Amino acid sequence: MLVFKFGGASVSNYEKIKNVGEIIQHFPNQKIMVVISAMGKTTNALEKVAEAFYAGKKEEALELYRAVKLQHLDEAKFLLVTHFNPLMVQLNDFFTEVEWLLHDKPVRDYDYYYDQIVCTGELMSTAIVSAYLNEIGLKNEWLDVRDIFRTDDNFRDATIDFNFTQQQVTAQVKPLFDDVDIVITQGFIGCTDENESTTLGREGSDYSAALFANMLDAESLSIWKDVKGVMNADPKQFADAQYISELNYDEVIEMAYYGAQVIHPKTIKPLQNKDIPLYVKCFADASLPGTVIHNESVKNLPPIIVVKQNQVLLQLHTKDFSFIGEQPMSDLYEMMAKLKVKPNLIQTHAVSLQLCMDDRSDKIEKLALAASQSFDVQVERGLTLLSIRHYNNDLLEKMTSGKIIELKQQSPETVQVVMK
Repeated sequence: MLVFKFGGASVSNYEKIKNVGEIIQHFPNQKIMVVISAMGKTTNALEKVAEAFYAGKKEEALELYRAVKLQHLDEAKFLLVTHFNPLMVQLNDFFTEVEWLLHDKPVRDYDYYYDQIVCTGELMSTAIVSAYLNEIGLKNEWLDVRDIFRTDDNFRDATIDFNFTQQQVTAQVKPLFDDVDIVITQGFIGCTDENESTTLGREGSDYSAALFANMLDAESLSIWKDVKGVMNADPKQFADAQYISELNYDEVIEMAYYGAQVIHPKTIKPLQNKDIPLYVKCFADASLPGTVIHNESVKNLPPIIVVKQNQVLLQLHTKDFSFIGEQPMSDLYEMMAKLKVKPNLIQTHAVSLQLCMDDRSDKIEKLALAASQSFDVQVERGLTLLSIRHYNNDLLEKMTSGKIIELKQQSPETVQVVMK
């Protein structure tokens, strides 16, 4: 059993979808679970639909969703002949699911509506890919992962009920491979026991694929991306980014923790638990070896650079100059847990502390207000968080030259700088 995950870039248009078919054809007589993301920038487009709907702009939301629908229909027309009409029936079910919601008025939190709308990106893309593979003779079964992945109702960052989901995989997914070699399903999404769609956090498709690999006892997981493997920096930001042929689980978890977009932070644990290797492969050239990630020691790695933009720095100072001790920290973490936000960097001092976080304005404002009951709070926006593992001083100086450093944490292995 192999598990393949294809990201949005690898299914962004009909030519890329044809390439997915060619890649799968390189693995004849293999049982393959294929996990697929939404096409291209569909998730971003659906986020705009959700924002317009929640702002009460029904007509704008419907028009934005119509554009998403037309894009998917256009791609399907380029790919399909005999399987087009059955696909239309399936797609119309997804369209109706969202349009019915858009004609209503929001009465719940934004995150709930986000998940109900955004999840259709994966449903549409996988339906199209499944129909195309059947069209070219790659017989497969399409699976709605919401019937398999049970989650809590923490919308936009849902937690998997592992035991229930394993039961569903055993009862519903494994038997599908008795009749076909290929099963197509979605990443990123799940469902509550109230039949409400949830998402697992941005880039959560990697995590979905890792869960399937674990629960199916897969030989390996391959994530197909638009790079030749894992790079030591984002090649879109750094022209001299270096390819890394081999990494271990620990290193990748550290990279993900600091914000590297190559692998979702939760992906590694299900793989490590069963010692399943992860391959990061190039969908543009399947013959390239890619990067293998495993449990073995890897030495002599280059500096690994992660840059996160749109950061906010919260500076908290106790009102009565009491020490930052166990209780204030406990209260602060409870506030963050209620708001479902996580710090990217935290630094404590005697009577003050600093938090660097992603700038989600609604969450930050609520956190600042809650914290102001115990602290004097200052908020600074428009910052950048630089993290470098295996750094050297020359590189650090080059990366921070001309910047104003607001906060710095440094260990022998890793340095992090909040700067503007």
